[in-house]
Amino acid sequence: MKKHLIVLLAFFAMTACNRQQGLAMKSADKDFILKVANEKFEKKKWTDALALYERLSNLVAGTDDAPNVVYNSAYANYYDKNYKLAGHQFKNFAVTFPQDKRAEDASYMSALCFYEGSMDYNLDQTNTDLAINELQNFLNAYPNSEKSKNINELIDELTYKLEFKAYENAKQYYKIADYKAANVAFDNVLNDFPSTKLRSKIYDYILKSRYELALNSVYDLKKDRIENALSFAKQAEREMPNTDIAKTASDLKTKLLKAKEDFLVLEKKVDERKKELFDKQKTEEARINAEKDLKNAEKNSEQIKRDSAAQATPSPAATFKIQK
Repeated sequence: MKKHLIVLLAFFAMTACNRQQGLAMKSADKDFILKVANEKFEKKKWTDALALYERLSNLVAGTDDAPNVVYNSAYANYYDKNYKLAGHQFKNFAVTFPQDKRAEDASYMSALCFYEGSMDYNLDQTNTDLAINELQNFLNAYPNSEKSKNINELIDELTYKLEFKAYENAKQYYKIADYKAANVAFDNVLNDFPSTKLRSKIYDYILKSRYELALNSVYDLKKDRIENALSFAKQAEREMPNTDIAKTASDLKTKLLKAKEDFLVLEKKVDERKKELFDKQKTEEARINAEKDLKNAEKNSEQIKRDSAAQATPSPAATFKIQK
């Protein structure tokens, strides 16, 4: 019996709440709508509260109630996980009511909403960039705020997400054996995030990608790429001594030095072969030119003989026609 009574009371309470919500939605009484909206807000009925606050936006414009409506609407949207809308509302509050004691909190919440809207690292990171900018703007506006420490932690977290996305993208090039693109992509990660926590992993991939690129290069590029790989291996040993990276660098350096030695032997043979072919080509060209010169000389000699014979032959005697 008691259980049935509780269910019945709950039903009547819900019915009363729904009836009150319906009356407020149809009412033109600002104070009544605001009263019901605030009650819904306190009871964490975010959808109901937002519907009423939306009705109040024009009714309270320019009144003392306006800040509370904007502020509560922003929080209701935040708790309802409408982060994008909440972020804009909090930002609007901070800009519109800069003298309000809640302006700092609104500015912080605006940045937090952008943070909440940041997607997983493997998705579009536009919101992440926006969030970092908003968080930094809060630090610039409130450098002495107690929330600053938390803000810095959030910025670090979001920055790492961008680092990790760039790192994962670079890894994809390595996985498909596009070592040239992988090398460029990993270099870009280091340039874009000089304080990255992924430096040791990035160095490992750069070492391996430059090694593979050097060993699988065409002849004309091989020497320079071996030197490039050796240079980075030495840099890795120098910057990360007594680490797994240094060990990897040392192992690859040994292989690269052997590859360099083999290449120098090959290069010498290629140069010798080129010289041999060049000399052979020159000899053949000289032979061909000599034959041409001989033929030209014989041709000229024959022409001289013909010219001399023509000059030695007298011209026919002149004849005159006798007139009758």
